Amino acid sequence: MNIRIGTRGSRLALWQAQHFRDKLLQINVSSEIIIIKTKGDRMQDLSFDKIEGKGFFTKEIEDALLRKEVDVAVHSMKDLPTEMEEGLLIAGLSERADPSDVLIIGKHAVDPSRPLKIRKGMRVGTSSIRRKVQLHSFDPNLSIQDIRGNVPTRLAKIDEGVVDAVILASAGVQRLNIDTSSYEVLRFNPTEFIPAPAQGVNAYQCRSEDKKVRKIIGSIHRQDVAQCTNIERSILRLLDGGCQLPLGAYVTKDMMGYHCHAMLGSDINAPITKVRYSQSTSAGLAQYIVSQLKS
Repeated sequence: MNIRIGTRGSRLALWQAQHFRDKLLQINVSSEIIIIKTKGDRMQDLSFDKIEGKGFFTKEIEDALLRKEVDVAVHSMKDLPTEMEEGLLIAGLSERADPSDVLIIGKHAVDPSRPLKIRKGMRVGTSSIRRKVQLHSFDPNLSIQDIRGNVPTRLAKIDEGVVDAVILASAGVQRLNIDTSSYEVLRFNPTEFIPAPAQGVNAYQCRSEDKKVRKIIGSIHRQDVAQCTNIERSILRLLDGGCQLPLGAYVTKDMMGYHCHAMLGSDINAPITKVRYSQSTSAGLAQYIVSQLKS
């Protein structure tokens, strides 16, 4: 069987698709990669909070799945809406890379005495409302600028003088093996600067009816990752959120149980609500976190 893998065309998306393809090779399954352009790829001039609807990095790929033009869609799970198109499901997850965000600062803008090691008034680029509100809460004296593009494009904005720093997902920087030696890099603790739900995880989506593909994906699925991301995405679903919602949710699991860190904002100048809570089971955890975020 040859599996057709649908993906966006960015370097990071192609890395993720190739990573999935390598996993298939390990179990002797052949595959090919098919690039699909999404609404989010085409609308590079708008920040995420100004693009209408949800799934603007996933819908076109899901449509190709439903038309049976591809067999599996590989997504960054944080981009995937919590409500699936009818006839589709997430059949498996990857391992979780570093879930944290990183602040990458031009050397000219570094000030070790400041809260985030960046000089007062410097321009920080991000299109994520979640990152904007948390950044402002850590240091309200920074100028936050909307920027879009893939990881290398956003980094280049520092060298071009468009911004003085950018915030990126650590997973993307690591997966692309980006050389950051010419910058100052501050890795945020994900329990303090809280990442997007399921950040660092890839989701493998297929048609519900395709039992052969579901079985193949199931053989490489990481159930341990799903135990935590299910809670994070349940929080997102209960709040009816997408990329436009300033929500962070990060769950870890150990022998003592589940440990959840969540944040919710409204706009950049409003206070952030943060919740930290642990319990021995996952039962009702997302509902409790949402109730506290809303209180």
